[in-house]
Amino acid sequence: MAQSLPMLFMLVALVAMWFFMSRSQKKQQQERKNLLENMKAGDRVVTIGGLHGVLSEVNTDKSTVVIDCEGIFLEFDRAAIRTVTPGTGASVATEIEPADVVDETKADDTKE
Repeated sequence: MAQSLPMLFMLVALVAMWFFMSRSQKKQQQERKNLLENMKAGDRVVTIGGLHGVLSEVNTDKSTVVIDCEGIFLEFDRAAIRTVTPGTGASVATEIEPADVVDETKADDTKE
């Protein structure tokens, strides 16, 4: 009985390690599944290949997404998305007004 006690402790330790590792792995898989299911147009994404872009559309039937990469639209499988950052909504283009131009030569002449 005394000889089997250390082996029993090792077996219990191995089972506990296996349980916690599999639990952690299942939790990560569930988080990834939620991430991919909650993607919507306007979210910023990075693919597993390192491509950065904005989601243009999500097709749940074909399990694909269309990514806008600076005007170039590319279609990817949903599983190819590594990270998703929620977007702030549609970006609105605003017209930029020119700043007042100051003639520096006149300003320099007055200092002399």
